[in-house]
Amino acid sequence: MKDLPREALETWANWLLDHSLGGVGPGDVVMIKGERITWPLMSILQDKVIQAGAVPDVNVVAPDNDRGKVWGAAMARHGTLEQIERVPAWHRDRYEAMTKYVELLGAEMPELFQGLPEETAQAIMRVDEPYKEIRLSKPWVITLFPTEGFAAMEGMPYDEYVDVILAASTADPRELERIGEPIRAAMDRAGTIRIVTEHPDDGRRLELSMSIENRRIQASVGYHNWPDGEVFTSPDARTPEGEIFVDMPIFYAGETIEGIYLRFEGGVIRDYSAKVGGAALAKIVETDEGSHRLGEVALGTNPGIRRVLRHPLYVEKVGGTLHIAIGASYPQCYVEDPNSPEGRAEVERLVAEGVVNRSAQHVDIVTDFRPGGSGREVWLDDVRLEVRDGNWVVP
Repeated sequence: MKDLPREALETWANWLLDHSLGGVGPGDVVMIKGERITWPLMSILQDKVIQAGAVPDVNVVAPDNDRGKVWGAAMARHGTLEQIERVPAWHRDRYEAMTKYVELLGAEMPELFQGLPEETAQAIMRVDEPYKEIRLSKPWVITLFPTEGFAAMEGMPYDEYVDVILAASTADPRELERIGEPIRAAMDRAGTIRIVTEHPDDGRRLELSMSIENRRIQASVGYHNWPDGEVFTSPDARTPEGEIFVDMPIFYAGETIEGIYLRFEGGVIRDYSAKVGGAALAKIVETDEGSHRLGEVALGTNPGIRRVLRHPLYVEKVGGTLHIAIGASYPQCYVEDPNSPEGRAEVERLVAEGVVNRSAQHVDIVTDFRPGGSGREVWLDDVRLEVRDGNWVVP
């Protein structure tokens, strides 16, 4: 495995702690979660947390556990539904004790969590949901550490993959603010977003529309994802109507999904297929009731990602792309402070009305609107966005 330059790792760690988390101080307990293979960056993060007077909680994840859920692949393959429900009490205590959270994605052997039984894999997703909500209620950031396993899944030489990841992970995020603000303002003025794609099999024009009226539009510049670069919101989950073709491949639980078709009626996915990874797509959609709806619509705005990767953290950020997310909505797109008593009450009201979507899933799928992609048009009410020099612009 290639040794990553210490200076680059230091820069990367500083951005995560100082920019993404807003700094770390003596009162903090910072969970640093990742597989053993991510240790070069975990170690530097741990040192910096200690030097800041805070307490690190280094959460080393088993290599068969995709993203450190409550259970790994062994439980999905050999356990029962009753066993899956018996999450140890200390697991909740650990998540509630932390004040800030850094997750390092990157697997040594991603094949270990491929091809899991559908029923138990979905049960693990469901029991993990409360801990995901705890994490999302606190300052958090996720980033992608380069591994040979993930490089192989991208079909790239490891050294080249490392160079792509390091270039994106050490870049100054402030340029993203300049690019994203005009798009955020345009989305903020709009009541409806309409997405036009073309199906490659027969050339059909597909249209998907949804309401984003009175939603809070977020320009994402490195506070939760690193690297970053998107303008996103959560739609009224009752409103998606129509069809879409999603052409860019993504990874999900160690598998590739590509060529996704979705048809929505009354906000619900009524038909779906994929040219590659159809079984993996079915596992996503059939997880729970909320995984039949959308939780996000967003435009990618990062011009500095040197090569389009399949990993969702990267593919959704590419300038000139659009992504939707199957599954959970973001509460911060509906209320200013979803963690306040007033905010929580308002979110619960909107959940009951069906405006906010809840699900154990939140899976981003991406369409390319640059030349050669299946994307054709994006309209914000009567304003058609354009892609120039590989990024979105408002005419």
